Amino acid sequence: MKKTYKIDVDCANCANKMEAAAKKTAGVKDATVNFMTLKMNVEFEDGHEPKTVMQEVRKNCKKVEDDCEVFI
Repeated sequence: MKKTYKIDVDCANCANKMEAAAKKTAGVKDATVNFMTLKMNVEFEDGHEPKTVMQEVRKNCKKVEDDCEVFI
């Protein structure tokens, strides 16, 4: 399953950090962050609940860039 989420981030480098953090999150098959559109596209692994996984993605993104936001 793929979903798109609105994000708030200040720079392209920070967006890259968020993308890397999202990709490392359990339950995420793939993730891409587009700084220009302020969107994160996430593909989930089968059998994982997107809402639960996205809570972990948000936590992981905040670890690498504490002033970012992922709107779930």
